[in-house]
Amino acid sequence: MDERPIGLMDSGLGGLSVMRVLHKQLPRESLIFVGDQGHFPYGTKSQEELQHLVLNIGHFLVDQGIKMMIVACNTATGAALPLLQRVLPVPVIGVIEPGAIAAVHHHLQTVGVIGTASTIAKGAYPATIHRLDPQMKVFSHAAQEMVPIVEHGLTGTPQAQTTVNSALAFFDQHPVDGLILGCTHFPFLTPEIQQKMSSDVLLIDPAYETIKQAQTTLTDRDLLANQGTGTIKLFTTGERAELVAGAERWLTGQFTSCDHVDL
Repeated sequence: MDERPIGLMDSGLGGLSVMRVLHKQLPRESLIFVGDQGHFPYGTKSQEELQHLVLNIGHFLVDQGIKMMIVACNTATGAALPLLQRVLPVPVIGVIEPGAIAAVHHHLQTVGVIGTASTIAKGAYPATIHRLDPQMKVFSHAAQEMVPIVEHGLTGTPQAQTTVNSALAFFDQHPVDGLILGCTHFPFLTPEIQQKMSSDVLLIDPAYETIKQAQTTLTDRDLLANQGTGTIKLFTTGERAELVAGAERWLTGQFTSCDHVDL
């Protein structure tokens, strides 16, 4: 038994899509989330910049007394996961390998991957998928323009659908059986993405497999909390009001505090 919190981070609001799954699956766990909105977007930054930003957040979360860190950001996972795992004194889990595992488990013939420019350029998803299933065909496509739609609270609007339709037009010529939502912002655009891709295309949210991995790690190390209901604390390096608005929309008032932090 370990009542210490689990730490999560993202470049902005997207990581809340992982947090809501984590809170639903493991409601006894206390959670601390850092949205690095002060340095948003991550998708256009260099690996060196990303490693610096993410490591600062990792050290902050460790100072908050976490027992595990989940990098709830595909871009940050691709750039900094091995570094975090090497430097931090707690288990660190990313979202790319779980997303690839989920695709392989569904036995798809052809899968698409959408993410930020940085995530797609790094090629981590195709490499991980092909390590697990060399026969699977993978089409990767950057959909950076979809990220601000979520950050600016425009999901569910005609503008959101128009942006998604344009961003995913690539798949008109590259049909797929499934699509990995390789940015944690994208699950908040699931209705728009499904409408564009059609109901025949399976949408894969890496959050679910990520939480499975987290639960397995916590269980194996006897770190699970086993009493009460966990608290949710939020931090932002940007405007507090923006994170509060996103949390009120997607966490339905379940968070206990939201504060600004300079990192």
